[in-house]
Amino acid sequence: MKDAEELLKKDQFARYIGIELMEVSKGYAKASMKIEDKHKNGVGTVQGGAIFTLADFTFGAAANSHGRVAVAINANISYPKAAIEGILKAEAFETSLNPKIATYTVTVTDERADTVARFEGLAYRKRNLIEDII
Repeated sequence: MKDAEELLKKDQFARYIGIELMEVSKGYAKASMKIEDKHKNGVGTVQGGAIFTLADFTFGAAANSHGRVAVAINANISYPKAAIEGILKAEAFETSLNPKIATYTVTVTDERADTVARFEGLAYRKRNLIEDII
């Protein structure tokens, strides 16, 4: 799991928008993002792309937690509630794992624990080991 953490430290875009990896263990990850003006769209709510990036990053952390390189091959997201201020947290759970494919559910919540987004991701598990690329 340390390898996954080291790999994710290289994610320049996540760092640029302020995503922080809080926790990672086999098949699980948690990350957060403090909402800033740069995350907001024209109507004053957090832009869907910023929320998607938080969910996608957390999905990537969970998917790479087994030490093999895993890349997204499909993702879907729904936004049941707008986010305006505070800190968003994303939590990713592995729902299935096999040698080539793994699936994950990510829930993004606001400070009141209300669901802001629900993300489903499908990862392709490559043969490459993370330790060979970090």
